[in-house]
Amino acid sequence: MGHMPEIHYNADGLVPAIAQDEDTREVLMLAWMNEEALRRTLATGKATYWSRSRQEYWVKGETSGHHQAVVDAALDCDGDAILLTVRQTGAACHTGNRTCFFTDLTAQDLT
Repeated sequence: MGHMPEIHYNADGLVPAIAQDEDTREVLMLAWMNEEALRRTLATGKATYWSRSRQEYWVKGETSGHHQAVVDAALDCDGDAILLTVRQTGAACHTGNRTCFFTDLTAQDLT
């Protein structure tokens, strides 16, 4: 039995969770979890997040059908970020894109 790793939630009780595709290794999205969302995710194998805008839990794919089956969950070395390895059904992004990270940034964008 390993020791319970310490998860460092932010002031709002949340920790960022990154979803990565098991097969392609693409970084699909970043969302937020509180302790209960993480507990539900690990118990059910379905990625469950906390919606900051709606102030409620959401199971990825519940409304869109674009489910995330959690293969593995890892905590980073500082205990302040979670990496989920997932089997993604359909698009990860609510825009219909496969990944949420489709907007390129350059230094000029910040001037």
